[in-house]
Formats: sequence, C-alpha cells, structure tokens
Amino acid sequence: MPCRSRSKRAGFTLIEMVTVILILSIIVVGVSSFVIFGTRIFVESSAVDQVLSQSRFGIERMTRDIRRAVPNSMRVLTATDGSYQCLELLPISTSTSYLDATFVPQTAQNSLTAIKSVGSITAAQSVLIYPLTTTEIYHPLGTTAKRFTVQSVAESGDQLTINLTQSVRFTEASPLKRLYLADNPLSYCFINTTNNVELRLYQDYGYQPNQPSPTMSPTVMGNGVLMAQNITNTLAVNPAIILMPSTLVTNAIVHLQPVFSVNGETFNYQHQVQVMNVP
Repeated sequence: MPCRSRSKRAGFTLIEMVTVILILSIIVVGVSSFVIFGTRIFVESSAVDQVLSQSRFGIERMTRDIRRAVPNSMRVLTATDGSYQCLELLPISTSTSYLDATFVPQTAQNSLTAIKSVGSITAAQSVLIYPLTTTEIYHPLGTTAKRFTVQSVAESGDQLTINLTQSVRFTEASPLKRLYLADNPLSYCFINTTNNVELRLYQDYGYQPNQPSPTMSPTVMGNGVLMAQNITNTLAVNPAIILMPSTLVTNAIVHLQPVFSVNGETFNYQHQVQVMNVP
C-alpha cells in the first residue's frame, strides 16, 4: 500500500496576529509618547532659555548705560494709564579734568583747557561742567549754562584746548574740576503692547526740554530697537523702573524690577544700579 506524505504548511493563527498587533501598538504608543514628551520639554526649555537670554541682555545693557550716565541726567516718565514707562539718560563718551574754564561772573570765552582724556573728543559733542539737575542738561542752551557744544579740539602734549561753538560762561565750577563729554541722550522704554510689555531702546533723537515718550510723533524718537519681550508688569501699579535721585550724601540709584513670564513660569528681577559718577 503506497505511503502518503503530508506536507506541513507554516503560518500564523488569527490569535497570534492579533497578539502581535497589540504588542506593537503598545510599543508604538509608548515610544511616541516618550518622543512627544521629550519634544515638548525641549520646546518649553528653549522658550524659557530664550526669554532668560533676552532678559539678561536687556538688564545688562541698561546696567552698563546707567553706570556711565552723566551725573543727574536720568529722568523717568510713566504714563498715567500704564501704557509705557521710560528712563532717559545721557551716557558719558569720555571725561577728564579741566585746567581753565570761564565761569560767572568772568567774561565769556569760546574755549577751555583740559587734561588729555583717554577717549577721543570730537566736534558736535556736548561738554558739561557741574550738572546738578536735568533742566541744566536737557534745556536749550544760552551763553550761560552748564552744557555747550564742541566745535574743535587742539592737542598739545598732555593738554587739550577745546573750542566751543560760541563764547560762553559756565554757571558753576566743579569742586573736583570734572569735565564730561557726551553725544546724545538715549531712552529705555517699557511699552505695553497688545500681548505683553516690550523693552525698547531709543537713540539719536537729540536733546528734548521735556522728556520724550514713545507715543509722540515717530519723527521724535523713531521706532526704537527691541531689547526684550514677555514682560508682564502692570506699569501703573508695578513699575519696571524706580529712580532714587542723588543727594548730598548718596549717589543716584536705579531699581530695575521687570517681571518676565513664559510657559506659566515667572522671573522677577530685583536689580539695583548705582550711578558712580559725581559732578
């Protein structure tokens, strides 16, 4: 009787296929959850890092300019509706000590002599001696004041002759014979936008008798340079800037306290900057 050979056919049963599909689904869900979670952490960390970098840059830039401000040149303007808050100051270009200058009641002259400064002095810069108030710094110039404009500079050894644009008399002499040179004022403004508060830097708008604001005509201050975002201060209630003017015994101090917020996290700065320069 002939023998019949039975061939065995390899394959999967329905139960095995369903089991494999379930196992693969669990693995895919676990891996995708891990990837999504890791990606979300990376995105959130990057956003926090970006805001922290912006905040540090803005605060450090403000600190640097405040520390090199002409004495008594800082003034703060806060809108009553909390739409903006601005700190204006006049940064020092260079400084030195004067040897001879004309003061009241002497006859007006168009030049003064000083010790050679470390930094260069150029035409159109402002020369200041013993500024005590913002009015003496920012208001229009006459022939008797504390700020005048440089026309030219002549150097002879360690001595400078600074020629001015007109014959003048300085109002008061500096007890320490300090002389400051400066270019143009600048302003740091916290501006309330639709979503949050921005920090902007405004420059090259010239000397204004009244402190300018970002709500004035754009031709006055321009659009400014964006320095930082994601600031959440309610400026009318929680100002980002508090100025303590100088007294006879203390220098001026600026309190910087912007609040930055991102992804539900809040970073509250409490930073004090002392103006080291004195008249």
